[in-house]
Amino acid sequence: MRYILLFAFLFIGNQSLVYSQNSLSGRITNEKNQPLAGSHVHISTYFANTDESGNFVIKGLPNARLQVFVEYLGYKTLDTILDFQGNKTLNVSLKPDVSQLQEVVLKETYAKNKAQEIKTATIEKYSSESLGDALKEISGVSSLKTGNTIVKPIINGLHSSRVLIINNNVRLEDQQWGTEHAPNMDVNTAGKISVIKGANGLQFGGDAIGGTVVIDPPHIPVKDTIFGKTILNAQSNGRGGSVTSSLFKGYESGWNWNLQGTFKYLGEFQSPDYVLSNTGNRERNLSGSLGYKGENQGFNFFYSYFNADIAILRASHISSTSDLIRAINSGEPQYISDFTYDIDAPKQQLQHHLGKINYYKLFSNDRKLSLQYSFQFNNRLEFDLRRGDDKDKPSLDLDLKTHTVNADFEGNYSEKFKYKFGINGGYQNNFADTENTNVRALIPNYDKFDAGVYAIGNYVFNDKLSLETGIRYDFSHIDAKKYYLKTRWTERDYDDEFSQFIIGEEGQQWYTNPVFSYHNFSGSAGTNYEINEKLNWITNISLTSRNPNPAELFSDGLHHSTGQIELGDLRLKREVATKFSTALNYNTSKFALEINPYANFINDFKVLIPTTIILSNRGPFPVWEYRQVDARLLGIDVTADYDFAKNLNWHSTAAYVHGEDLTNNSALIDMPPFNFNNTVSFKKANWNNLILSLKNETVLTQKRYPNNDFYVDVLDTGEPVSTLVEISKPPKGYSLLHFNSEMSFDVFEKSKMTLGFNIQNLLNTNYRDYLNRTRYYADDLGRNFRVQLKLNY
Repeated sequence: MRYILLFAFLFIGNQSLVYSQNSLSGRITNEKNQPLAGSHVHISTYFANTDESGNFVIKGLPNARLQVFVEYLGYKTLDTILDFQGNKTLNVSLKPDVSQLQEVVLKETYAKNKAQEIKTATIEKYSSESLGDALKEISGVSSLKTGNTIVKPIINGLHSSRVLIINNNVRLEDQQWGTEHAPNMDVNTAGKISVIKGANGLQFGGDAIGGTVVIDPPHIPVKDTIFGKTILNAQSNGRGGSVTSSLFKGYESGWNWNLQGTFKYLGEFQSPDYVLSNTGNRERNLSGSLGYKGENQGFNFFYSYFNADIAILRASHISSTSDLIRAINSGEPQYISDFTYDIDAPKQQLQHHLGKINYYKLFSNDRKLSLQYSFQFNNRLEFDLRRGDDKDKPSLDLDLKTHTVNADFEGNYSEKFKYKFGINGGYQNNFADTENTNVRALIPNYDKFDAGVYAIGNYVFNDKLSLETGIRYDFSHIDAKKYYLKTRWTERDYDDEFSQFIIGEEGQQWYTNPVFSYHNFSGSAGTNYEINEKLNWITNISLTSRNPNPAELFSDGLHHSTGQIELGDLRLKREVATKFSTALNYNTSKFALEINPYANFINDFKVLIPTTIILSNRGPFPVWEYRQVDARLLGIDVTADYDFAKNLNWHSTAAYVHGEDLTNNSALIDMPPFNFNNTVSFKKANWNNLILSLKNETVLTQKRYPNNDFYVDVLDTGEPVSTLVEISKPPKGYSLLHFNSEMSFDVFEKSKMTLGFNIQNLLNTNYRDYLNRTRYYADDLGRNFRVQLKLNY
């Protein structure tokens, strides 16, 4: 009943309110006072594009203190705050963007198209979810899941170490090699999230075979101002919610600071038919910054702390081989209990600290020098089902420390040529605490040293054609210390090839010192051609190289939180990928269409495949091995946007990846199936910014998959019976319906409240996702009612 009342309130609203009718108008030009036609001006859910003369007008604005953004491709974004108690005029002269070349030079950015970015308003809708959930708003981005709370982004079919995540100009290092290791960051720290599909982010690294996710913090203007927001979320599925709050302060002198915190508390989730036992989640996150923006120089200090307790589906850990096979083959959970908020084993406990200090100096001719040091500390505890004295001990305890330094220089050689180059170095140490776990380490102790140098440039031939190029060299050296069971060492046939790594012996184990060094070259070249005012064409070719990560090299045992045995291979080589991509972007005042086909050829592509089931002293577990094949990924991403009537909009995305194992002439494992989304939205600014939308999310059955099924002997009346384990076959496709709505109200003189109500999986559909690691054991999430209250002040 309470949901019905809330639903009615949200749609009817408070009719006694007096609706404001303020407007904002003005003209957007460049430094030469030339109009910038097509500039994008937006205020919350209000927006306008400038006409050929650079003029714009936005009507129906409420009496409130609102944040205004003015954007144009290749120019610095204006971010300011205006108090609306009547009509306002804003004339802006935008400056060329030299300090943020990644927005123009490094991205496959499509003119007048915002499909590659997630703005603040969308991020806020996902404030109680994860980065991976939010990124699914972008065409070509899907997610790899372990349950419903561990979500990793997949870009053009690739994930994990192949996708770089840049948080506040720092490359996130948090043991991201695991398939169930979600990015350790709070999405609420982001002001904008951008996706670079391909290898154009050479500033950040040359190994982004899948792509790069760039997370920019909210902008604080250089003026005397203070503003903030608080977001409360409550949801029915999980019977909990979250609260996040942030405060920003700017000074006309150039100083600024901000504080932000998030708390999340969720119990066990539910499928349409049963409780998903042991799937709760807790988060306690904090971040802050202190900075100074002077006329010729400035600095910024940033710190974030991420703390999460994540339960792993209890039904994914089973005590007998026959039960495990029955669960995989039948798809029925072997363990279901009543709802609880408890988080028991199997589970993860994560802590991630990130600190950085950045200094920049401006010189004449728009030249800029930036220096940065960052430190990260990541602690990962994974708990398995254990008994006796070891019941409360983790089965995996890893400490990862990372130090990095960067130096970048950029400027204009001429009006037509912009450049940027830099160097970086890093040291990383991983420590596996086996005394605390009494278990052999899945990932060993190691020291890793990295160094890189890059150069990028952008040359503008004329008003229609520009060229971007870049090149990068990276050196990496890894020095590990690891115990191998002698039986495993012989079984992997390491005796002849790696005998030089053996430095000691302890009982039935070899003590080894594997050492590897890698030299990698990466590069990219692309063009941007404006065919006419409505049509834009972009092409790009890139070469990237990715070294095998510690999991791929050294995994040797039970990965407890996933309930599977993983085996790495010391023979693994670096991946080398050549990617061709093109994009055609058509844009009018009412209709926008982007078509982005690509082809990615990857030599020595690393795959993790299931091979058998082993019965250990902790129970039966499927065995997954890392192997290498030559791969070809062909795909296409499509985004369309159409204002088909006044206040009505249709938004559609579609993505398809055709992954081929060229070595074995078969399909690649874990490729996203064809998927498409269609959203119809109604927006009425004069009705308290009312937004109503209905979204259909459709994922087809993955018909292309490798056959990795295998036979295992299972005792039946005392006799072993060879039983087929159907571990390969994907689940059926599905189609979900989601509803979203929100309204805004002026609650105080300079404050605004936004009330949102949405329903996920509106029809309570039973489904399983091919890219969810727990699909073997249970259905995915059922219907979820969510209420969000946002207060801007």
